[in-house]
Amino acid sequence: MARLLFLGAALPAVFFCSCSGRIDGSIRQEGAGAGAELALEASLRPRMSALIQTLSRTLGSAAPGKPVIDGPAIARSLAAAPGVSAAALENTGPAAVRGTMGIASLGEFLAAPGAVSGGTPAGKPPFLAYDPSGTLLIRLDRETGPLVLSLLSEEVNAYLSALLAPVATGETLTRAEYLALVATIYGRPIADEIASATVELSLEAPRAVTFIRGGSARGRTARFSIPLPELLVLEQPLEYEISWK
Repeated sequence: MARLLFLGAALPAVFFCSCSGRIDGSIRQEGAGAGAELALEASLRPRMSALIQTLSRTLGSAAPGKPVIDGPAIARSLAAAPGVSAAALENTGPAAVRGTMGIASLGEFLAAPGAVSGGTPAGKPPFLAYDPSGTLLIRLDRETGPLVLSLLSEEVNAYLSALLAPVATGETLTRAEYLALVATIYGRPIADEIASATVELSLEAPRAVTFIRGGSARGRTARFSIPLPELLVLEQPLEYEISWK
């Protein structure tokens, strides 16, 4: 079993909607029908949480006791993805969730829009590719970003649109332009929270890592630190790859 803290781009609920996120799990290497078990954590920072609550009240979508991030709602959208056997997220606070996700068939999961194994469909760049011989590739850009978001609930997409995130709105902005826009609309403290947020990922491979892109490796362990603004803007394609032989 490969210890996997890296399949985050395939789990956009953590990648795209949190000010901090972590993924821990395992993946089996029996071929296209391989499965995976993942544990997820995601949370918003205080100012971001307060902003979303204010926007919800303004739009009339807030309800007494309703969390800022609705873990069960996100879990339902993840559970509907091809090849997923189960997904469960609970709220550990109004703006924090944790839970698990099971992928019964990695082959079916990779057949989702924008995900491939063993080739790229014409006109559909992949956001996730897995080679059973020992390579995992994640690529996010302005073409694959919307494909990833299509796997999520309307609630998450509305949240990202409220944050003016180009990955959701379709605008073409640089990182600096996006943060300046957020500062103008919502204030500098919110922009600073987004600017400093990261998603931390770590992978323990079955054997020594022979190649890594976008991170660092030592022995069997690969580590990645992905700035949240780069995910929200996708000014440049983000590629993360690891191989073990």
